Amino acid sequence: MSRVLHRSGAIPPIAVRGEGVYLITADGNRVIDASGGAAVAALGHGNRRIAEAIGRQAAAMAYSHTGTFSNQPSEDLAEMLLADEPGGLTRAWFCSSGSEGNEAALKLARQYFVEIGQPQRVRTIARRQSYHGTTLGALAAGGNMMRRALYEPILSPMHSLVSPCFPYRFKRDDESDAQYLDRLSEELEAEFQRVGPDTVTAFLAEPVVGATTGCVTAVPGYFKRVREICDRHGALLILDEVMCGMGRTGTMHAWEQEGVTPDIQIIAKGLGGGYQPIGGVLIADRIVQALANGSGGFLHGQTYQAHPVACAAALEVQKIIREDRLLENVQAMGQRLERGLVERFGNHRHVGDIRGRGLFWAIEFVTDRATKGVFEPGLKLNERVKAEALARGVAGYPMGGTLDGKQGDHYIVAPPYIVSPAEVDAIVERLGDAVDSALKSVGR
Repeated sequence: MSRVLHRSGAIPPIAVRGEGVYLITADGNRVIDASGGAAVAALGHGNRRIAEAIGRQAAAMAYSHTGTFSNQPSEDLAEMLLADEPGGLTRAWFCSSGSEGNEAALKLARQYFVEIGQPQRVRTIARRQSYHGTTLGALAAGGNMMRRALYEPILSPMHSLVSPCFPYRFKRDDESDAQYLDRLSEELEAEFQRVGPDTVTAFLAEPVVGATTGCVTAVPGYFKRVREICDRHGALLILDEVMCGMGRTGTMHAWEQEGVTPDIQIIAKGLGGGYQPIGGVLIADRIVQALANGSGGFLHGQTYQAHPVACAAALEVQKIIREDRLLENVQAMGQRLERGLVERFGNHRHVGDIRGRGLFWAIEFVTDRATKGVFEPGLKLNERVKAEALARGVAGYPMGGTLDGKQGDHYIVAPPYIVSPAEVDAIVERLGDAVDSALKSVGR
């Protein structure tokens, strides 16, 4: 028996060691970590340089409270991330997860408006089928309907949702990209007007939507239009790059490919690559100055904020990404992964869409490509694909409820930035066999 409360109730295989893109289980199986867990393990597993950096910091000083002290790893990490002030972001606040980062961002946005004399701003607008974290505030702000359902009665009503920019599912057949963009813009503008433009603190979105819908990129110009609407009404733009940021899509920040800059950005998974639990909030200078000229600081904090060992690990991860020019490998292997997925699944009668960017890709399953019909949720097709892939030595990231929290299945492939051509090819080949076997098990 296990005394751990596992996610599904069942006891999963125990992983005991990691080597590069591989995880090794207690019974000796070598599994390609084809999604880095949840797009976390950016540098793979078993990196001695990072492990040694963690050990050195733990031996020197494992912990100090940020209410009294700063620490050098957090100072150095913030400097590395923000030395060139990307997009006008000038300060960092470090925590232990993406959920905590989103929670802090919501509070920071609220405090900013109080500091500048607009205390009536209490609301946020986000998108359906988005995900911003598991804590109550972040869950309430997000649009993952499956994760919200049980807790709906205790979620704050100060958040509202608009349609996602999800062209495969929601752009009409008679619409051009421009017309679809206009429709989404009109809906967002209408929501500002419905709740009162001067009550909104921020619009919150993932530049590339992660687990909930599977690597969905927006139509060109979408985020520029969103930025214009936010600016017109004096609201902040918060971009959640917990999953898609820190190099995952081929640039350090996913927003670089959208032609906009955020007022607040949340980072996490690729920040520390799984070597330590760490997340962060990157903050525009005008917000920093508002706090400095007002109450003097951010009225929020937590015990493990800017943890020195976590920051030391993330600092080493970021050094390696830069020194080894790994974004170039993300771009090259991302192109190879895209080609492989298109070659294997482009004409597959039960794969409706192949989408993504960099080393962040997903395939969506359909009963019929023409109608885009979904599989019966009770079949749990995504879980069947996961099991078949794992049996072939590949661990990816499956998810159900792609359309609305109940219907739809997809599978994410997001390997570490160090992945090789041969490993990319192996992932695609084994996933192809796994998909066919899973479909066969449901009579397809």
